[in-house]
Amino acid sequence: MTAQLSKDGVCSTHRLFPFSPAQIFAAFANADRLATWWGPDGFSNTFEVFEFKPQGRWKFVMHGPDGKDYQNDCVFLDASPQRVVIRHLSQPNFTLTITLTEENGQTMLDWQQALDDPRVAESLAHIIIPANEQNLNRLQAVLAATN
Repeated sequence: MTAQLSKDGVCSTHRLFPFSPAQIFAAFANADRLATWWGPDGFSNTFEVFEFKPQGRWKFVMHGPDGKDYQNDCVFLDASPQRVVIRHLSQPNFTLTITLTEENGQTMLDWQQALDDPRVAESLAHIIIPANEQNLNRLQAVLAATN
């Protein structure tokens, strides 16, 4: 796994998972399952709208370990077994592209979070990069427990 921030405001990470693309995709496609692992450590979620399809809405509240609630308003631009693209409409604005590629019975997950403003990305990189890694750690734990 490698995590980095590019000069154009893209936080990226890659991870090889010992699961099939279909198993990983299923963890995104099911609202109840997604709610158990989405977000960094200590966060939980309440989904208000979850339309997992192209142009489908996704509105949810992330409940932080600090007791604060964080409203999120998103739209799925793509929701295919090889690629999930999420446009985050609330601040900070970004597009998250998750690509799943099969590699010898495992899956390479490519996570590209492109913030609209590179200056915002730079100012939040110290939060976003570890939070994205924690998010993937949580995904891996859920997959290991259920597969």
